[in-house]
Amino acid sequence: MVTPVGVDVESTWRAVLAGENGVRPIGRFDATDYPVRFAAEVPVAGSGAPLKQALAVLALDEAIANILRTCSAPEPGPRLGVCIGSEAARPPLEWLFRASTPAVDEIAALAPHAPTRLIGERVGARGPHSTVSTACTSSSQAIGEAVLRIRRGEVDAMIAGGVDVLSEPLMVVGFAKLGALSTRNDAPERASRPFDLHRDGFVLGEGAGMLVLEERESAIRRGAPMLAEVTGYGCSCNAWRITDSPPDGRGAAAAMLEAIADAGLDPSDIGYINAHGTSTPQNDQSESQAIHRAFGGHRVPVSSTKGQMGHLVAACGAVEAILCIIALRDQVLPPTRNLATPDPACGDLDHVLQARPTHGRLRHTLTNAFGFGGSNGSLVFSVAE
Repeated sequence: MVTPVGVDVESTWRAVLAGENGVRPIGRFDATDYPVRFAAEVPVAGSGAPLKQALAVLALDEAIANILRTCSAPEPGPRLGVCIGSEAARPPLEWLFRASTPAVDEIAALAPHAPTRLIGERVGARGPHSTVSTACTSSSQAIGEAVLRIRRGEVDAMIAGGVDVLSEPLMVVGFAKLGALSTRNDAPERASRPFDLHRDGFVLGEGAGMLVLEERESAIRRGAPMLAEVTGYGCSCNAWRITDSPPDGRGAAAAMLEAIADAGLDPSDIGYINAHGTSTPQNDQSESQAIHRAFGGHRVPVSSTKGQMGHLVAACGAVEAILCIIALRDQVLPPTRNLATPDPACGDLDHVLQARPTHGRLRHTLTNAFGFGGSNGSLVFSVAE
């Protein structure tokens, strides 16, 4: 993965455990006169659609390199597919002032499916290709849909994940006008505050996360490294409002319960939730109610890593899924940054405020992603036996 706090999995994981900050003044364009002047940008050069595709390739290449340490990569051909969560890229503003017409490849790079096509070509995947574009739920659902294809026997392996680039003028102005962004221009490092009483909106982030998913017996035959097993997937729709979640969290709770049931587990088996936790007043309260609704009296540890890297939108589900997998590997729960005063309206959650060792007891993790338009997706990851 590539995130605002690291350029690969291990550097990102170390930064997350240390509570490092990835939110800073915007450096990609002059935001002096903008209502919000900060974001969580990736520490690599580029902008717009070219950067989006570059991030997808960087994350993919790392995933493949990790496999190649112990065995060959999944075999190219019709038994390898691709499913990526991605939104349409925004045209760079300089296009408006160019004398020449944008080239065909520039226009093609803006399409939501551009990263899917690029990744398929790069790995020689001739199996099913699909792009999921459900805002913040995109890459969670991409992983879940990839799992379903493997379960149905359509393919042996899938490249699944997500990518997005949000630090762009149109995105900053648009979300600021919606009133969705934090306006802490004087203290951007404290702007993203999931579940905190004094949160005032989310922070635009960007990045990419890619996973190689393989049918279990196929992976065993090839001697492939198994970091975890995707045991559960659930999705739902709130059918409520485009920008809001229902206060009682019923849609999100349904996705969580479906994922847990799909894994053949009880809510009490879940040892950690990586929450969607956007730092917006309404979302955090709704998700908290959903957790209480789904888990009842079971007080499961919860954190949101958006406190450090902002909201990666179409990429957040994949990046946070990887963090859940690494938590299982290292038996450590990542913390929520900037959570100083838990909001009483969110109820009594077991917030992880500092990196928390689990001493080998962590067996199952759950990650949530809830998107504009009411889309909900939850995934359960388990220790690979």
